[in-house]
Amino acid sequence: MSDQQAEGTDGGTARTQDTGTGPFDPAAPWWADLGTWGAVALVVVGGAAAAWMFLGLPGTPDTPATGYHQVAKVVAVGLVVAGTGLLGRRPERGAARGEADTDGPERA
Repeated sequence: MSDQQAEGTDGGTARTQDTGTGPFDPAAPWWADLGTWGAVALVVVGGAAAAWMFLGLPGTPDTPATGYHQVAKVVAVGLVVAGTGLLGRRPERGAARGEADTDGPERA
């Protein structure tokens, strides 16, 4: 094996790797770029799946606890992403209106 081939196989500079500086970060979790509406969709889909399981419609798992656990994870991820998305927008709204951060109403 030549030196060039050895560099490519042992993690040298011969291979290319995405550093995550672009719009797609391969190290990010699957739900990182959902946004607020994607999070709302996750909550709605999770609620529909819970109703589906509660009614015992076809496709419901034999042990309901495992199905409800999966549904709860989907809803929880949706709620967390929605909450962080909405809280992330909050300072932008105040800055857009030109309001300063204050602790309460100003008293004269």
